[in-house]
Amino acid sequence: MLETASWVRRTVALFVDWIASTLVVMLIIGPAGWSEDRAAGFYTMGVFILESALLMALVGGSFGQIATKIRVIRIDGTRRPPDLLRSLGRQVMICLVIPPLVFKPDGRGLHDMAMGTQTTLLEHLT
Repeated sequence: MLETASWVRRTVALFVDWIASTLVVMLIIGPAGWSEDRAAGFYTMGVFILESALLMALVGGSFGQIATKIRVIRIDGTRRPPDLLRSLGRQVMICLVIPPLVFKPDGRGLHDMAMGTQTTLLEHLT
């Protein structure tokens, strides 16, 4: 198994994703709509889940993970990105907050263990 990406780098990637998702929602419903609509946070979460799951299944990482040179791979030895269903499940679990806080000594969170994935640095894949 490859070395797991640090929590700092993964947190920065999540922050980048959340800001990007917020900006997408603001572009769609406008800044006034975003600040006045009580469901705006759920819209942002929906954009985050869709964006990150799609990009993860296609290229191995969300927008924020790509920007921070992190990739999510299967732990089945193929080093390929997870399929769309695993990517979606993983991102939904991250939004539940608890799974990323429950982790093994190797740094893999409950969401990674449940979906058979690992978050690693791009440089470890070359």
